[in-house]
Amino acid sequence: MSAATGAHDRLALYVHWPFCVSKCPYCDFNSHVRDSVDQDEWREALLADLSYEAAQTQERQLSSIFFGGGTPSLMAPGTVAALIEAAEDHWGFAEDVEITLEANPSSVEASRFADLAAAGVNRVSLGIQSLDDAALRFLGRAHDAQEALMALGTAQSAFDRVSFDLIYALPEQSESDWRRMLDEALSFGADHLSLYQLTIEPGTRFATLADKGMLVPAEADESAILFELTRDMTAAAGLPAYEISNHARPGQESRHNLTYWRYLPYAGIGPGAHGRRGHQATQRHRKPENWMKAVARNGHGIVEEQAIAPVERGVEALLMGLRLAEGVDLERIAALAGKTVGELVDETAVARLAEQGLLMREGRRLTVTEPGMLLLDRILAEVVRT
Repeated sequence: MSAATGAHDRLALYVHWPFCVSKCPYCDFNSHVRDSVDQDEWREALLADLSYEAAQTQERQLSSIFFGGGTPSLMAPGTVAALIEAAEDHWGFAEDVEITLEANPSSVEASRFADLAAAGVNRVSLGIQSLDDAALRFLGRAHDAQEALMALGTAQSAFDRVSFDLIYALPEQSESDWRRMLDEALSFGADHLSLYQLTIEPGTRFATLADKGMLVPAEADESAILFELTRDMTAAAGLPAYEISNHARPGQESRHNLTYWRYLPYAGIGPGAHGRRGHQATQRHRKPENWMKAVARNGHGIVEEQAIAPVERGVEALLMGLRLAEGVDLERIAALAGKTVGELVDETAVARLAEQGLLMREGRRLTVTEPGMLLLDRILAEVVRT
């Protein structure tokens, strides 16, 4: 099967490594701190989970693999290599396969970058989060700014493609503060940036502090100003937003994440991983120990596997696709839902929002405009018939 194979004949693979050195106060991901991890035991369990999933989806080939977490740069490079080799054996790779691994920019993890590249990783996503030491302490990060910059340089010499994350709209962060930081970030020549506003997620340490009045999030108007500044600066630097929080030079978009946003099939293995294959949704056990026991008992870590109703597929595709600058093909999404476009989308709301400059409708394609991205949640609530 060649690289010319259509996107609908391909599959993306997500591998979840759930362990971190410490839990960041803003993080609501499925991450866990453990005193020790048996790498051999985890490698064998992940390979078993992978083998089961491959048996369900053998007719496709892999367009991408994404090692997420947690902190997958804590995985032994041999484990990463074994999973990549097994994935290729099970499915085969597209010629342009993208293999991404999330990494923290600590010196210990950066020392593994060359080995991870040799294992087959060709793209790394660095969780830098800030270039300011005080902000890094506030965010509970284990590295400082200098260590982050050193890791970035190491990554850029080891991998073909490098992205990094920054979090902005922190309490008391000024427009000039963020402008300086983003300007510095853009000077490093990365082809992809993920730039997220700080959100207070339920169940996190920050949520507890906010409930007690010990943390005051940025005002909505202040966040909006920083959002618009971010899009203006990245576009001027040649990295326009292709998704609400992701920016890339043309051709350097995360192909794996585009699979999610374009509502194409993907498999997920490891604790807490989700998947969408055929018309089924899969979910693995979240707690590492429960997942491990399930793999030993059943040969896989699935806790739930169920059919996705056609209307639910259409709504999911619409909600995900409108995050993208390219928007959505309404006829394709209506077909997923087994509905007409008018049954899935409130055309009156679309027309009203288009008049307000928040949406653009061109034939079958519906896109959210630049001003509309600031109000995406409101737009989705008005447009999608549920």
